[in-house]
Amino acid sequence: MTINLKLAVLAIGIAAFPALAEAEDAKPFSDTLTGDWGGLRSRLLDDGFNFTLAYTTETASNVQGGASVGVRYTDQWTLGTTLDLNKLLDLHDARFQISLTDRNGSNLSGDEHLGSLQEVQEVFGRGQTVRLTQFWYEQAYFDNALDWKIGRLTDGEDFASFSCEFMNLTFCGAPPGNLVGNYWFNWPVSQWATRLKAAVPNFGYVQVGAYEVNPGYLQNAYKVTLLDPPDATGALIPFEVGWLPTFGASQLNGSYKFGAWYNTSKTPDVFENTQGQALAVAGGQPRERDGAYGGYINFLQKLTNPYPGEADRGLSMFFNFTMADHRTAALNNQIAFGFKYGGPFDARPKDDVAIAFGRTHVNGRVSEGEELENDAGLGPVPIQSSEYVTEVYYTVHATDWLNLRPNFQYVYQPGGITQTNDIILGLKTTLRF
Repeated sequence: MTINLKLAVLAIGIAAFPALAEAEDAKPFSDTLTGDWGGLRSRLLDDGFNFTLAYTTETASNVQGGASVGVRYTDQWTLGTTLDLNKLLDLHDARFQISLTDRNGSNLSGDEHLGSLQEVQEVFGRGQTVRLTQFWYEQAYFDNALDWKIGRLTDGEDFASFSCEFMNLTFCGAPPGNLVGNYWFNWPVSQWATRLKAAVPNFGYVQVGAYEVNPGYLQNAYKVTLLDPPDATGALIPFEVGWLPTFGASQLNGSYKFGAWYNTSKTPDVFENTQGQALAVAGGQPRERDGAYGGYINFLQKLTNPYPGEADRGLSMFFNFTMADHRTAALNNQIAFGFKYGGPFDARPKDDVAIAFGRTHVNGRVSEGEELENDAGLGPVPIQSSEYVTEVYYTVHATDWLNLRPNFQYVYQPGGITQTNDIILGLKTTLRF
């Protein structure tokens, strides 16, 4: 059966799939495909062991744009174990997390030469292989007023954290990793790190972290080991303030994050060589800058709550803005915003529909270098500016353990280059075992 035929059959199945989860009484682990394992899973949870296994697939086709029309499929398995150390070792307010990920498949953006700055299948990348993604200890103090985490962490799980419901990378995960992914490693790449978070009563929290900057973590030799690669260049130090208000009688929850980071590593300039000349025409080695920096804001706000007692229904919105060091970042800012409506139909209260808009901007110093190449007769090379993305999806909540999310993406000026546009049709599926 061809991939296109499979997608057609799956689409028919989506339309006909009954809302089984809504019709059943809640049972232990009813949100997983394999259930309670005859009661074993509940007993293990009571003893302090919580096992999770999840599977995400993303299929995409470029119906317009690229070298030719193609279909590509990529996926990710996530296996995790959370240990409740209060139950296991009588360590109060402590837990340990271990997670492995396994990515497989191929990349439409690369295979069909879409030229996009942000991948149209966010789950692809960082090597299609098994990785140790989490291996950390977390301890709370003073009735959860202070929280400390240490071990192998991913940058985006605590700082600038954002959901991955959309399929285009513009709207998925911690945005700094989309701009400076050469040193800010989002899921599934982890590094030795620590994070300290303090609750602020009637406000929210403040937190600070320190992450080893080490390109060696991207090498296959260190993908499932606790050994520290020998290539460390410095430390990434993020800081974040979070305001968590609730508005009105409808109890509309909000999350407003303000953050900044500093990378202590020597970082190459994107425009100048060691002589202060333009790399694009003079060549040579990039000038090394002392450190790299950036900042971000992330707003998430519930706008309506039409069904009291059903918190996931109603309209919400998000806004992300990220700015990176113009000296060292080829992509120096990104804006993304969107809206989601949960439970659009009474007959489908757990479905949702969403739309998002985003812009990723190529550093003007990079564009200046491209112009200089053309002026010097070294081109022609295209002059990059900004890439604009729109994505719309609808989530079919087939059961509490299966979501099917068809989506439409429109990429205007992929790669920040004019005169090209991409149209992508995709399907994202999430399954909890």
